[in-house]
Amino acid sequence: MNDDLPKLKCFSLTCYADTRGYDNLVVPLLRRMSYLEELTLYIRILYGSIFISGIYLDNEILSHMLRLRTFTFYFASETDIIDSAIRISDSDIGRTFTNVKLGQVASIVDYFELDYMICHIFSLPVKFHRLEPVTNNIPNIVFNSVTHLKLHDKKPFKHEFFIRLARAFPFLQSLSIYNLEPPNWRPHENHRYHTDWCSIVDYPRLIALDVNDASTYYVEHFLNETKTHLPCLTELKIWYDQLEKVTRNFTSDALRHNCAKFCERCSVICRVNAKLFLQYEEEKEKKMRMV
Repeated sequence: MNDDLPKLKCFSLTCYADTRGYDNLVVPLLRRMSYLEELTLYIRILYGSIFISGIYLDNEILSHMLRLRTFTFYFASETDIIDSAIRISDSDIGRTFTNVKLGQVASIVDYFELDYMICHIFSLPVKFHRLEPVTNNIPNIVFNSVTHLKLHDKKPFKHEFFIRLARAFPFLQSLSIYNLEPPNWRPHENHRYHTDWCSIVDYPRLIALDVNDASTYYVEHFLNETKTHLPCLTELKIWYDQLEKVTRNFTSDALRHNCAKFCERCSVICRVNAKLFLQYEEEKEKKMRMV
């Protein structure tokens, strides 16, 4: 029985959550779309049996869709490493994309420890709004469409990284950081802790910031107005003890300005304690009027 879908000309599938069903659910469905002309896929594959590459896309998708004219895609393949001696690079992935139908393609290969890796491949220009997880390994590309971003790395993020991040994602609105490791300054490099902040990082459109799973180092980076400019920030997800520690019980003037902009509209985790910060602001204003 022929179960093709001859009337289907355009198909789009976006799955932001990790999926284990790519092999047995998505691939069989795509095989039925031999008359497809436009295809859009955003898929994060968790522990799949395949490794997405240009050769794989040629054999498993393009060869079954001879009428396909437009293919927009983002794949993130997360998998265990069987042989730690083998290291696949971005250039290795790039050499597998020889089919002109795929157009311009970029890749990011990240390794976590010796037994785990994530490979991102995506068509250019990027047309999706979300990207995750992103590490220190940011390619020299401007992602104009990306508004939501999740950072995750076991290596610390330094100020230079956040400068590159702001340039690479100029329309960023939501940022989540998962990194418990602050930069490790050696004893003779302690002075770099301060000199590293060579310029203010500007996120002109950032509305929401999640630092729930981040070192207090990154909390200070974003809330200190001498380090980061956040003119539109109105939502913050953070543990109250972190906020209290970084702001020195809400007495730090350098952090006060950025905190004031979102305090009344912060996330549920902080809301029960927002009154303490407002009380601090009121008391400080009273003292200033008395001087």
